[in-house]
Amino acid sequence: MALPRQHRLRSPRSFSQVYRQGRRAGSYCLAVKALKKQIPDERLSNQPSSGICFGVSISRKVHKRAVVRNRIKRQIHAALTTLLPRAHGAWWVVINVRTPAISCEYYEFLRELEKLLVELEVLHGH
Repeated sequence: MALPRQHRLRSPRSFSQVYRQGRRAGSYCLAVKALKKQIPDERLSNQPSSGICFGVSISRKVHKRAVVRNRIKRQIHAALTTLLPRAHGAWWVVINVRTPAISCEYYEFLRELEKLLVELEVLHGH
């Protein structure tokens, strides 16, 4: 299941802003940076998870084959889609994939993402 387009972080300027100003949390397979954003539009602020955008960054250092890197990105997008209803507020989140992620399965990504996003207060903890 793909992450909806309105919840994707796409511009290089957005990524660099998150890298410069965001808060960091890390685990064995993933490193997450999150930046809280202000939403000026009232119609967006009363909808849960409407202002949240995710970006996934995976380097060639993780694996040289694009097929493997794309599989990991698909699994992370699916895990994020599952966690999206629990998100609150307006956040820009960048997920960096580390080398040990090649051996991780979907449920490991889901568990690690949930733990890291709760730690950064992007998700509700319960």
